[in-house]
Formats: sequence, structure tokens, C-alpha cells
Amino acid sequence: MRPLLRRLCLLAGLSVLSAPVWATVPVYQPLVDSLARVAPTLDRQVLTHAVAAMQCAVNNGAAPAQRLAVIDFSLPSSERRLWIFDLQRSTLLLRDLVAHGQKSGDNHATRFSNAVGSHQSSIGLFRTAESYSGKHGYSLRMDGLEPGINDRARARAIVIHPAAYVNPDWIATQGRIGRSQGCPAVRPEVARMVVDSLKGGQFMFSWYPDQNWLQSSAYLNCKPNQVASILAARRG
Repeated sequence: MRPLLRRLCLLAGLSVLSAPVWATVPVYQPLVDSLARVAPTLDRQVLTHAVAAMQCAVNNGAAPAQRLAVIDFSLPSSERRLWIFDLQRSTLLLRDLVAHGQKSGDNHATRFSNAVGSHQSSIGLFRTAESYSGKHGYSLRMDGLEPGINDRARARAIVIHPAAYVNPDWIATQGRIGRSQGCPAVRPEVARMVVDSLKGGQFMFSWYPDQNWLQSSAYLNCKPNQVASILAARRG
């Protein structure tokens, strides 16, 4: 079997022993293809990782979602680097700006953390939770699914919320939009739509080509026993 095809199957947690080479397309590939057609500016590698990580979670105990948000933190904050997909219809609901943490970088985020008080963004696979009205207005809590990478998101109060500093007008004068304390803040004009689209158990995937994470993530490398254990512990 070709090495690349074998790796793609392993990412999805699929057996590759009995399938002929021409039948080893990962089960998530049609979804990647459909979403890529409606989001041609989203790097296909990033999209593939997002869908594969989500599918690995679902295959190993997570409930399926209706929507998926992808943030590509390898892009500068001056670019629209947030995509929200309707998975049932394979449609793009939104592509927009999103902030990163003050300590993650200036226009480009290069540093990420899971630590309370770090004021850095976190990468990895998240599950969205309940909406609420707080000091920033209508916001959305979420839980990180990756131990040591983002699983302290709730303790850190990492939420999706509106912020006036997520303003395209800043780009002309500052060279970037404003920064958060680690939250993926969005423009006030789209915040309610973002929260309502993602609340209640959807998936969010934040990408950056961090080599330690790429090599160790239970979802990116689809380690079924480890993922099942993580998800069972969250339910418990």
C-alpha cells in the first residue's frame, strides 16, 4: 500500500490491512472535498486535519456535530482566518476575522499555551458548549479536547465573544486587528451569528503547524484508545 494512503487511513482510525489500494480513500475525504469547494481559500491541508481530527473524535465516542469552525492561526490577524461550515449541507456559513492572544504575537501568532494567565491562544480540537451573556456580551464557552494542549480552556475562560478591537479599520493604521487575552474574539457585527451557529456541542479546530502538537495529538494521529479514554473522562 502506498505510504500516503496508509497514513490517511490511519488518521481516520481505519483498518488498512484488507482493503486494496484503490479502496483506501479515508471515509472523511468526501466531506473534505465538499467543504474545499465552498472554501477555496482555506488551505486544504488545514481543512483535512480539521475534518480528520473531528472524525477521529466521532469514531471514538464523541457525538456527531452539525457545524465545524476552523481557525488557521498560521495566517495573520489582518486576514479572514475563521471559517464556519454547515456539515449537513456542506456549505460555508461565514469567513471572517478572529483575534489571537496578546502574548501569542503581533499580527502573526507564533506562541500558544494552555496555561492560566498566559494571555496566549490555544490550538487543537475543541467542543463548543453553552452560550451566556457576560462582560463582553453574548458569548460562547467551549472545552478543549486535547490534554496538555487546550484542556484548560474553561478554567482560562477562553470563550468566543464580540470585541470592538476586531475591527478591519485597525489594519490600515496598526497593521493588524486588536488582540485578546487568549480568546478567539470576533467582530461585534457577526458575534451573535457565530455564537448561535456554534453553541451546543459543535467542533472548533484551531490550527498552527506546531511540530510537538502534530506529532503528539491523539486526534491528528488518531489513537483510538487514547481518544476514547479522553472523551470518557470528559463525560464522567
